[in-house]
Parts: sequence; structure tokens; C-alpha cells
Amino acid sequence: MSSIKHFVIVAACLLAATAQAQVTVKQAWVRATVVQQNATGAFMQVHSPSPVRLVAASSPLTPTVEVHEMAMQNDVMTMRQIPAIEIGAGKTVELKPGGYHIMLLKLTQQVKVGDIVPLTLEFEAADGKRQTVKVDAPARPLNASPVGEAHSGHGGKAH
Repeated sequence: MSSIKHFVIVAACLLAATAQAQVTVKQAWVRATVVQQNATGAFMQVHSPSPVRLVAASSPLTPTVEVHEMAMQNDVMTMRQIPAIEIGAGKTVELKPGGYHIMLLKLTQQVKVGDIVPLTLEFEAADGKRQTVKVDAPARPLNASPVGEAHSGHGGKAH
């Protein structure tokens, strides 16, 4: 095989691998709830080698899961649903209390410390192709800090 053909084949393989690059999720966790509380937040670090948007999330725990943002507006902290969170190429975006996060609403059961909450995150690339990432997020105490215990081993796998 000529070196030019070999180079073209290797380059094509690298381009295909780049196109299939996967979004990764690290340090996912969900805030535990108290009895009768019907909403909670999910937090994590999301990294993508190529630009994508987090456009949706779901969980078997509830039919109502939304992408949210907390922000200061006129000296008032507001929380609102947003259509997407942009993840730049090679960037990591942290979903954390007081910022971007996933809201699980209309819970019918308490989320207890140590519970594992399954989440499915849906990402959209610039070309419109969608990718899902399944995450098992452990529940942490109500007063947990964003870093919390060492749960970095609970990552997400693309499907």
C-alpha cells in the first residue's frame, strides 16, 4: 500500500473517531429530599470534545425533568427553565447549585441519602444529531457541597 493511501485511511479513521466523540459526565449527584418535598436538583460536570447542547433530561423517578438556570436579576435570585445548555468544544460545564442544573419535579417519593437516581441526558450536536448519556447519580444530604464526597467514579456512558 502506498504511503499516500495509508495516510488517507488513517486520516479518515481519525475523522470518524472524532465525529463519534462522546460526551462524558462526571461527579453526578442529586440532592436528597425531605418527606413531602416534591422537587430536587441534579448536578454534575459535563464535558464534550465537540460543541453540543444539553437539550433534555429524563428519569424514571418522575415524568417531569427540566433543564434549569439560577441567576441574579435585579438583585433577586431567579430560577427558570431554559431550552438548552451550550457545551463548547473541549469545554467542561459544571451544573451546580446556584447555576445550571437539572430539576426533577413532581416527585412522588422521597429521595434519600444513598439512593441512586438514574438520569438520561440528551445532547444535540450542531448537525442536529442527538446523543443520550445515561448517568447513575447518588443522592447526597440536603446540605451537601458541590464537591461532596468522592463520587467521581459515577460517570455517564453514551448510548
